[in-house]
Amino acid sequence: MKIEKVSDNQIRCTLTREDLADRQLKLSELAYGTEKAKSLFREMMQQAAYECGFEAEDIPLMIEAIPLSADTIILIITKVEYPEELDTRFSQFSAGSEDYDLMEEPSGSRDSVFDSMGADDILDLFRKIQEERQKAEEQTQKQEQFVPLEQALAQKAAESAPLVVDITKLFVFRQLEEISRLAHVLKGFYNGQNVLYKNRIDRKYYLVISKSNHTPEDFNKVCNILSEYAKQEKYTASIQAFFEEHYQVVIREHALQVLADL
Repeated sequence: MKIEKVSDNQIRCTLTREDLADRQLKLSELAYGTEKAKSLFREMMQQAAYECGFEAEDIPLMIEAIPLSADTIILIITKVEYPEELDTRFSQFSAGSEDYDLMEEPSGSRDSVFDSMGADDILDLFRKIQEERQKAEEQTQKQEQFVPLEQALAQKAAESAPLVVDITKLFVFRQLEEISRLAHVLKGFYNGQNVLYKNRIDRKYYLVISKSNHTPEDFNKVCNILSEYAKQEKYTASIQAFFEEHYQVVIREHALQVLADL
C-alpha cells in the first residue's frame, strides 16, 4: 500500500492486488464497506497521518476510486472544506478517534463509506476493471496467435506451392563406352540416382536417370547432354519393372558416378 501526499488537503493511496490479498480482502468488499474494508481504511488513515502528516479528525472526507489497471486501484482522499458543495456522487463522514465509525456521517445515516461513490459509480468501476482485464487477456491471445509476416508468407507459399515430384527419364545406349564417356562429362555436375540395365538380346544399355535433388533447370541440362550420346525413350514405372524382371542390372545405384570413377 503506497500513500502519497498530493497537497495539504489531499492524499493518494495506491492499492494493488497483493495489498488486498495480504488482508484477505476482495475488491467488492471495498464497495460494501465490510469490516475488513473499514480496517483497511483505518490502517490507511493512520499511515497517512504518520508518513504525510495528513490529519483528518472531525473533517469531512471525499473518496474517489480510480481503476489504474486490472490489478491496481487508486483512492483519492480529499478533505472537504465546503461539504454543501460536494457532488451528489459523494457523501461525507467524520474521522474522529482511533475507534471512529467509518459508517458514520454527519447526518447520522449508516450507509457505507464507499457508497459515497454512488451505486452507478461502483458498478462502473467494476466494469472498467473487468474491461481492462478482458483487454489484457485479448492482447495476450493476439500475441500468442500472432504470426510474423515472413512466416505467414512462407506458410502461404507452402500451401499454394505445387507438389514437387521426382522426374525420371530413360535413355538407350548402343555401347558401354558411350555411357562411360558421358559419365566423365557429367562428373561433378550430376549426382542423382540412376540405374544401368542391359538387354542380353539386342545388347543395348538402358539408363534410367532421376532428377533427385537437382533443380529442374539443372536436370534439363543433364538430359540435353545425354541426348547427344543416347536416344531418349518413353519412361513409365511399368517399364522399369519389366527391366528389373527381364534385363540384366549392370549397376544398380549411381551408375554414372561409378563409371566416372573408373
